[in-house]
Amino acid sequence: MSIIDKAIAAVTPQPSAQKREEATRNARAVSRRGDWLSAVLDHHDEIRDAFAVGRGAKTAADRTAAMKALALVLNGHALAEELVLYPALGQVGGKAHAAHANLEQTTTKAQMAELENIAPSKAAWRDKWERIEGAVLTHMFEEESSWFLALNEKADQPRRLTARYLEEFQRYTGRA
Repeated sequence: MSIIDKAIAAVTPQPSAQKREEATRNARAVSRRGDWLSAVLDHHDEIRDAFAVGRGAKTAADRTAAMKALALVLNGHALAEELVLYPALGQVGGKAHAAHANLEQTTTKAQMAELENIAPSKAAWRDKWERIEGAVLTHMFEEESSWFLALNEKADQPRRLTARYLEEFQRYTGRA
């Protein structure tokens, strides 16, 4: 485990699976079909599924494919948040949360780049994958349990947020 990994683990305690599931349920309860929050939650589900695929991959080829599939949805989602949702969060009084979220996502991108340099056949690959997964799950918990609930409540142009979020996600992934 690198010094960076140790530092991240020390300052980012992971919530339990039960707390994460409860946060997701609560966020789903306030989202509306087709709005930005429901799209974010759908992407979070895809990200969780992609991590599970990588965790279960047995061969180097399967791990590489899982990493590429995760990177596509994770980066598209992160960029859409960074370009649309975090600035909006800052505008409704969540500047510290937006800055923290940006930092977490930048760190994840660096960790994913490190993962690319580890042979997928090595145990270190799986170890790095699981550390990234823990950090991302914690980040999503923060969004689902408070940050995005506040934005959902206070945003004055939710339709614009939805259109812009989906536009940026599609720009990166090529998917609607």
